[in-house]
Amino acid sequence: MKKPRIIILMHYMELGGAESALIGLLTAFDYDRVDVDLFIHAHRGPLMTQIPARVNLLPEIKAYSMIEAPIKEVVRQGYLSVAWARMKAKMRHRRYADNLNESQRSLDASEFQYVAECVERYLPDINPDVEYDLCISFMAPHNYALNKVRANRYLAWIHTDYGAIHINKTQELPMWAGYDHIASISSDVTQSFCKRFPELGDKIIEIENIIPTELIRMRADYAVDVFDKNHINLLSVGRFCNAKNYDNVPDIAKRMVEAGLNNLRWYIIGFGNEALIRQKIVESGMEKHVIILGKKDNPYPYIKACDIYVQPSRYEGKSVTVREAQILCKPVAVTAYPTASSQICDHNDGVIVPLDNEGCARELTRFICDEMLQTHIISHISKHDYGNRTEVEKIYQLLS
Repeated sequence: MKKPRIIILMHYMELGGAESALIGLLTAFDYDRVDVDLFIHAHRGPLMTQIPARVNLLPEIKAYSMIEAPIKEVVRQGYLSVAWARMKAKMRHRRYADNLNESQRSLDASEFQYVAECVERYLPDINPDVEYDLCISFMAPHNYALNKVRANRYLAWIHTDYGAIHINKTQELPMWAGYDHIASISSDVTQSFCKRFPELGDKIIEIENIIPTELIRMRADYAVDVFDKNHINLLSVGRFCNAKNYDNVPDIAKRMVEAGLNNLRWYIIGFGNEALIRQKIVESGMEKHVIILGKKDNPYPYIKACDIYVQPSRYEGKSVTVREAQILCKPVAVTAYPTASSQICDHNDGVIVPLDNEGCARELTRFICDEMLQTHIISHISKHDYGNRTEVEKIYQLLS
């Protein structure tokens, strides 16, 4: 009997929660049961090396790699239609954003949807000779999978909290409505998405992030000499972006130092625009206490070696890095972003601290000083499996 054939679309394989969740899904598939093709827009990022050998990685199509490349590079490579489409999308989005109030504009995430709609007509079909049993678009915008792949069924993934961002609903609804199924990573993510798109509720399937537990533990098994045992070593991992709230870390750290934690060191691993947080570090005088380690192809030894992992985000869908820290038996503290309670059982497998800087500093300090609570949390998480490997069965059900 012929095995079902799945294709999964992804932008790139940088260090991020969605990318790590994709690796988890790919490692969970039974390749005697399904064939899986993987199409990545741009073959870049350290997680490219973690793609399982039995996944059929389709060749890069250059036009897709130009979707997020610098415009000058797009023009230099000769993809003038893609460059024009992106500039047109930027102008359209600017006209839309001009009509938003200040609060909406600060949370606006519509630009990528404008780019997708303008660019897709200039992109070739993906593996057009194959009709797949299931096409999975793993990261928004989801236009490309829907319009450039032939498949019997289509599944799109939600990775973020739609209650914490602004989108152009009129523009996005037709795209989401084109999918047969929509995968949500948690009940809170489902709830916030359905508040924005109540007409799509019957398409939702909740599929928890699958975490490659064995791979994470193996990759964590390396010594790092960054952390001093005489210090309290906090660690955060993630992109330098508004959602992660790293710009407030220096002020939080300053309040903790002023409360008496002079040996505090808060390390940050990530990539992107560091300028704002570096400016905040200088302004707060926290050069010795907040240290940016930059991009690390393998962050797991650092997670394993730190004292406490902290997720200081403004919003999350469901943080993969928090789960990875729990797999490595680290005490975890997360801020009280709207979906935090769907991930952390407060005072059992981590703590939830206030999102405001003063409250965050106060409760983080309390957590650091409460060694009994840390020991309880480590004991609790060491007895639990956070891999969610069986969630892959929900994908198989869509093939029946």
